[in-house]
Amino acid sequence: MTFLGVDLGTSGLRAVVMNAQGEVMGSAQCSYGTSNPHSGWSEQDPALWKVALDQAMGTLRESVEGYEQIQAIAVSGHMHGAVLLDEAGEVLRPCILWNDTRAHHEAAALDAIPQMRDLSGNIVFAGFTAPKLNWVQRHEPQIYAQVAKVLLPAAYMNFHLSAQYVGDLSDASGTSWCDVAQRQWSTELLELGHMRPDQMPHLVEGASIAGTLRPELAARWGLSARVTVAGGAGDNAAAACGIGAIDEGAGFVSLGTSGVVLIARDAYQALPDAAVHTFCHAVPERWYQMGVMLSATNSLNWLGTITGQSPSDLTAALGTQLRPPSDIQFFPYLSGERTPHNDPALRAGFSALSIEHDQRDLTQAVVEGVSFGLKDCLNALRQTGAAPEALYIIGGGAQSRYWVELLATVLNLPLHLPKGAEFGAALGAARLAQAAHLGGHLGHMSMPDVAEVIMPYLALVDRFEAAYERFVDAVQHRKT
Repeated sequence: MTFLGVDLGTSGLRAVVMNAQGEVMGSAQCSYGTSNPHSGWSEQDPALWKVALDQAMGTLRESVEGYEQIQAIAVSGHMHGAVLLDEAGEVLRPCILWNDTRAHHEAAALDAIPQMRDLSGNIVFAGFTAPKLNWVQRHEPQIYAQVAKVLLPAAYMNFHLSAQYVGDLSDASGTSWCDVAQRQWSTELLELGHMRPDQMPHLVEGASIAGTLRPELAARWGLSARVTVAGGAGDNAAAACGIGAIDEGAGFVSLGTSGVVLIARDAYQALPDAAVHTFCHAVPERWYQMGVMLSATNSLNWLGTITGQSPSDLTAALGTQLRPPSDIQFFPYLSGERTPHNDPALRAGFSALSIEHDQRDLTQAVVEGVSFGLKDCLNALRQTGAAPEALYIIGGGAQSRYWVELLATVLNLPLHLPKGAEFGAALGAARLAQAAHLGGHLGHMSMPDVAEVIMPYLALVDRFEAAYERFVDAVQHRKT
């Protein structure tokens, strides 16, 4: 008995096969591109996702023991995207992705309506789904008039897999149409966004059954005719399931292209004014909150591009001993910022550069600036009552020992390095598939073994706290 987890990412699809004991038996990846026809636009043809899934299934069929025993499938997807379908279920235009900012005027107009934040629990960000549809209504009225269904990317894959219009609550939470506290579509929010309930998919919990695999796909992929399709999840909720962040206070820091501090909650505790994201979790009676910064390791990637060095070479040059705070400040806002500023126009920069500073100094300033941005996220989450005692750390930036030690010191929290390579969204999706097959049982969603606990470097905690306070003051000055 095995289970399939599919992570539909922005740049590619990843699929893993997991056995009943929670062990990953094998994986496959396929890449695809993104279209940027105008400044601020980011689109993708959903047909690419189906081709990538076919390719991944072919690879898994040939290489993974137990593939033919797959009992259930779940999809994790990049959130907020708008896949528009007509009455026949055909795609009307390319999917408008999460990182598309064309609808910033529409988002501001919606966010100015008090009920939007009150009911959705979140700011209406330009990347959310509701303003995208308002943009289509205004700029592509002939398309808008044909819209019979609006599906998020993961829900579209559920439709492809099962022929059912079904989405999950964690993903729906990022649309600005969902009453996150009540875990259902909001008729009032839909009306404010000029949409109808019949244009929405049916919502289920991520660990619930959404349908059964289409017979033609089961035959093509060499699977049984009775494979369950689970509700699935948005990517961060799936990652939380993959690392076992289910109960109050459990969470992680993700040092990826963007940065995330995510904490699971047992109750709904929204704080939209701090740009904290408050979403339904992929499992029943749980929510999660996260602070999001838009340029985490991407800040280091940017420095690597202009210096001709790889990010790993840049951080390796910092050595192994944590250095005192830099006298240079770096503001990590290359693409604006979400938490806590909600300011797409905020921009990056260095402060206090002098002629004696070199490449290593710039690197130190960058990783410190990103770490301070993540502390901003953690502090915003603490305003909601979240009180994590430790966090897991994941993402590409966690490969830098220096950066992990720095971040533990800046956050003044123990950081747990998970043991093993599989703890992400694809594994979380596989766990949701297993839960759906087992009638919603979540007992297998345990946290991974800890390879090492990185403790704050106590001798520098106070100095980094003071440096952080100077950073906060400087950011406020830049905004004014």
